[in-house]
Amino acid sequence: MSEGTIAAPWWKRGVIYQVYPRSFADSDGDGIGDLAGVEAHLDHIASLGVDAIWLSPIFPSPMADFGYDVADYTGVEPMFGDLAAFDRLLAAVHARGLKLLLDFVPNHSSTRHPWFVESRSSRDNPKRDWYFWRDPAPDGGPPNNWISDMGGPAWEFDSATGQYYLHTFLKEQADLNWRNSEVAAAMTDVLRFWLDRGVDGFRIDVLWHIVKAQGLPDNPPNPDWREGMAEKLRLIQLNSTDQPEAYDFARQFRELADSYGETLLVGEIFLPLDRLMRWYGPADQPYVQLPFNFELIENPWDRDTLAALIASYDAAIPEHGWPNWVIGSHDAPRIAARIGERQARVAAMLLLTLRGTPTLYQGDEIGIGKVDIPPDRVRDPQDLRQRGMGLGRDRSRTPMAWDATPNAGFSTAEPWLPLHPDWRTRNVAAQEADPASMLWLYRRLLAARRASPALSLGSMALHAAPTDVLIYERRHGDERLLVVLNLGSTPRDVALPDATRPGRIIVATGTRATFDGTIDADEAYVVELLA
Repeated sequence: MSEGTIAAPWWKRGVIYQVYPRSFADSDGDGIGDLAGVEAHLDHIASLGVDAIWLSPIFPSPMADFGYDVADYTGVEPMFGDLAAFDRLLAAVHARGLKLLLDFVPNHSSTRHPWFVESRSSRDNPKRDWYFWRDPAPDGGPPNNWISDMGGPAWEFDSATGQYYLHTFLKEQADLNWRNSEVAAAMTDVLRFWLDRGVDGFRIDVLWHIVKAQGLPDNPPNPDWREGMAEKLRLIQLNSTDQPEAYDFARQFRELADSYGETLLVGEIFLPLDRLMRWYGPADQPYVQLPFNFELIENPWDRDTLAALIASYDAAIPEHGWPNWVIGSHDAPRIAARIGERQARVAAMLLLTLRGTPTLYQGDEIGIGKVDIPPDRVRDPQDLRQRGMGLGRDRSRTPMAWDATPNAGFSTAEPWLPLHPDWRTRNVAAQEADPASMLWLYRRLLAARRASPALSLGSMALHAAPTDVLIYERRHGDERLLVVLNLGSTPRDVALPDATRPGRIIVATGTRATFDGTIDADEAYVVELLA
């Protein structure tokens, strides 16, 4: 493999690691993770070989939606620490050569935020228009038919002022009115506050939601909705999301970020591919660098599906854009729970060898799988509001297991959510001692990616392959690598695309060291095509 660093922004050649602070490590014995706990385990993150840490929300919050109901955008929630603890963490992150991204939540604030408290106080309060207040419909009901993403109407009646306010999510999360210039200015000041403090970028929560259609017209019914689907899918969110004016704000965010250097903006955007691509913006006035790509999470895990979505996604990226991939997050089922541990190793290979910037989710590097949450331990409001729908996110937010001591070394107290059932053997310390573990597979993959311009920045081309096998080539200059993945349970014969160039395996999901023209069931490896 080629050595050396190719000139490119850090976020193009880099890898992001998501930390869910409540569940990473607890330093003060309350059963909830905190910033000092993250700082104490930074060496684990650095040892993986990633480049940046994305912290889920750390701001003061009543925790109705576990931090996504922000009560102060420029502070730190006391259960996590304080601004001094944040500054220590940021310095420690930078000292290890890593970047730090924060979660920016622009669509809504907590109803306990001082802005909303003022807005709610009277119809003529100066901040009334910072949120969406509307009179009841003629029948006394909500002003329109919009449905909350958490289920039920997206409107809450306030008896004190006789109007409804809009909440795309929980009633404790009131939507901000971005058409009000004071809101836009105040939220831009939030970004500036953290950039001045030294953060390296933001993941922007539900970015495509932030602007609503003028007049708030009804959303049309979804003809494809069926009983058993999430309630929000009854309607097509035509007027409540993805308005063209939102692009203007994304462009302004980017202009601000760019003024601080190589600062990264990642946009959380769940949209069809053609509409997702719009969020890159034009080349001369770009929007976010990375509109999040959730296709590996949202689609079936089989060769034909993956080959098609990889090809279509890569072809859709604008010339000035850059791809990104993710297989796990605080909202999605664990990859090992979805497809099993053997295929989760194949998924790690896929994620870290595709063209684009990967995002890892804490715990996937040790293969945390299915976690059953007892009914009396369910904490997720989405699950509590729509029981039996399979929408619960607690299963993705269970604590990290550091070792085999009580509570897996996560806390001296009972963790806020239960641990995975095999934590005594599936933990960082145990896998640290096992070169064949999932942890060491991630380290080998990340080391190979860092050492290889072809893997980090090169072009990609899919190749013909036998049943269940996915093969693609990564190339940069004279360096040619072939990624071979068996998504099935049957061994297959495979052939190199160029018979004149022998190959050697540089990283594999198992113990295979030489290429012999076959691939085992549930196996994946990278072959270097030699000159």
